[in-house]
Amino acid sequence: MAQVKICGITTQDALEASIESGASYAGFVFYDKSPRAIAAAKAAKLIKSAKGRIQTVALVVNPAESFVEELLFDLPIDVIQLHGEETPAFCAWLRERHGVKICKSFPIESAKDFDWTDEYEEAIDLALFDAKPPKGAELPGGNAVAFDWRLVANYQAFCPWLLAGGLTPDNVAQAIEQTGAKIVDVSSGVEGQRGVKDLDKIAAFCRAASANG
Repeated sequence: MAQVKICGITTQDALEASIESGASYAGFVFYDKSPRAIAAAKAAKLIKSAKGRIQTVALVVNPAESFVEELLFDLPIDVIQLHGEETPAFCAWLRERHGVKICKSFPIESAKDFDWTDEYEEAIDLALFDAKPPKGAELPGGNAVAFDWRLVANYQAFCPWLLAGGLTPDNVAQAIEQTGAKIVDVSSGVEGQRGVKDLDKIAAFCRAASANG
């Protein structure tokens, strides 16, 4: 049985569907180029209602220190997900200064892409393995692209990790079986249209992930 993170939540209905379906994490995207981007004021209402019911994750991409500090001052976030090219030093600074859990994403295409993850061993709490974005893509994630799951099957992680990239209600059980993932992350795979969550797909994804193992 794997835990589930539903990323790119923008409505109360999607948040409630995630909670009711048993998801462990609700992700909110603070990146203007994403179709799932959410304004801080709107996110604040959702995060307040989620408190104590599901862990909340703020996804940011190469943020300025001031931006993250303002975000954490305004929002009671449980986890910051860094989805850009943030350094180990930045991750460590953010965790120490604010006492927040840090999830760092790593784009994966081949086995060698795992080589530099060890640099973050003392700086992060969670690692997220996502497919490298296609050439020309504006988004670092949420592109409905999967990588070769066999690459992570024998990975000896120094911290808990999430599997992301191209997961859907139809393939998540297979992905968990092949990789041994304890946490799976989905965004576009539970959308009816780009940027809009489908409540039935959220429920189906969570069922498929929890049925495995």
